[in-house]
Amino acid sequence: MIPPGETIGILGGGQLGRMLAMAAAQLGYRCHVFAPEPNSVAAEVCAAFTCAAWDDAAAMARFAADCAVVTYEFENVPVAPLAALGAVPLLPHPRALETAQDRLAEKRFVERLGGRPAAFAPVDDRAGLNAALARIGTPGILKTRREGYDGKGQWRIAALADAAALTLPGRPLIYERFVEFGAEFSVLLCRGADGDVRFWDAPENVHEGGILARSTAPAGPLVQSQIAVARELSTRIADELDYVGVLAVEFFAGEAGPVFNEMAPRVHNSGHWTIEGAVTSQFENHIRAICGLPLGSTALAAKRVEMRNVIGDTVEDWPQILSDPANHLHLYGKAAARPGRKMGHVTRLTLA
Repeated sequence: MIPPGETIGILGGGQLGRMLAMAAAQLGYRCHVFAPEPNSVAAEVCAAFTCAAWDDAAAMARFAADCAVVTYEFENVPVAPLAALGAVPLLPHPRALETAQDRLAEKRFVERLGGRPAAFAPVDDRAGLNAALARIGTPGILKTRREGYDGKGQWRIAALADAAALTLPGRPLIYERFVEFGAEFSVLLCRGADGDVRFWDAPENVHEGGILARSTAPAGPLVQSQIAVARELSTRIADELDYVGVLAVEFFAGEAGPVFNEMAPRVHNSGHWTIEGAVTSQFENHIRAICGLPLGSTALAAKRVEMRNVIGDTVEDWPQILSDPANHLHLYGKAAARPGRKMGHVTRLTLA
């Protein structure tokens, strides 16, 4: 167990790191952020901040020397430079990073465990795309294998003419068949070092423009009918990776059962509602898990919870939002709003 008073290292300086640090402070821990960007909203609430490139081994080693354990707040942290952490524990295990960073590796990994992703094929060039289209057909989605998120690095192909008009980016890609679905949902779990696994209610998610707009728990009947199967696969994923911390696994709910979409080896946007909407939030349980503490209850704290993201330069009436006692406002402290940027979220609780 890592006792309160010790320092937790966080790789990445965004809003997930900010909320992790706030949960850690509640339990008596200090946090130290490592991020290459000088403007870090996570660093604003942390005791220390190392601003350096990921491949700055000396800076990474100095950062590690201040930390009892290290975690990460997004999955695009490059794995090779993390060797400079030395003997300091990195949780979740970097195998989870390696798996989630490459969409092709991720889908093959999940297939091996018995999961069912949409039909997919690797694409390295025009000939590879043509072969994928011939095998899988249209409609489909062409994605970069690495570093895409919130709809970035994706091209929808409704017909062969769309593919012919594309200029390929010269990076490894993956083509996936478009999934007809009735709803989207995510399995949110936390696994302790002892293998104890806790699940929050699986929220039903709505995306707009490739970005999560709303998450609602409990989910509707279609999702409810598929949660058990999705949880079984998510548990196999966590056990196979010897995972410690919060893991999010996203699914499409279709006529034939849940279709695996992707996994996020970290706290997740679709779990932000747990701050007020669950007995123990995803952020607190992640800190508990990586520090070897008992996990907290994941039970709902309300009859219904809805979280909506505040995205881009949308004008919001903050006093009006706060005048409703059912609403809980979280702003991330980002100075510049731009289209598609997550600026905060609002959680609404229905108690009865």
